[in-house]
Amino acid sequence: MEKVSVIIPAYNEAGHIEKSIKEVVSVFDDFKYNYEIIIVDDGSRDNTYEEAKRSTNKYKHVFVKRNLRNYGKGRALKKGVRFASGNYIVLLDADMELHPSQIQTFFDIMKLDEVDVVIGSKMHPNSKVFYPLHRKIISSIYYAIIWVLFDLPTKDTQTGIKLFKSEVLKKAFPKILIKKFAYDIELLAVAHRMGYKIADAPVKLDSKFRWGRVGFRAIFDTWWDTMAIWYRMYMLHWYDRK
Repeated sequence: MEKVSVIIPAYNEAGHIEKSIKEVVSVFDDFKYNYEIIIVDDGSRDNTYEEAKRSTNKYKHVFVKRNLRNYGKGRALKKGVRFASGNYIVLLDADMELHPSQIQTFFDIMKLDEVDVVIGSKMHPNSKVFYPLHRKIISSIYYAIIWVLFDLPTKDTQTGIKLFKSEVLKKAFPKILIKKFAYDIELLAVAHRMGYKIADAPVKLDSKFRWGRVGFRAIFDTWWDTMAIWYRMYMLHWYDRK
């Protein structure tokens, strides 16, 4: 029977990480999947690691890994992939803004469209999203730029729920250099350049956060990293090296 690995990066999520794990376990038990859940605590300053570790006593499918310092979401996911044993890998945010029950649609799209990667997209015509107007404006501008730079077959790269055939991540992640916000773009751009097929999926998103979640520094860093990816890909041809 094929296996699904769910990787959840977590940073300062002590307040609700146990509840999030319970939600994911419940969903995948209902789906009757053979699965594992890998929590990667990315150097949290609170009790995220201890709270997550407590769940391993309740659920046999849950495993917890830890970075001793905060490296960034991309680095945390990269670590999780190293331990994943599934045929498919789900990348999921810990805050449950995007409920894991949506993942069945991703599997359906992967099978019907015969693709290797399915990306949750706030821009999908069937998506139902509720988040601040300024974030919508920033996202629309940024995704237009991404489309011009990389010609990706998806309008959204940053939404925190994604499904991959495991071979895509196993082959692409060793080439990934970005550790923080722009890792999504680098990962998808590399996978696309390697010939893997990517499709969008609709999502339901009700954002709990306001402007403080995405600050100006994060926007600048993401833009800087994005241009670095473009330079490595098209000027240095770095990702084409074996």
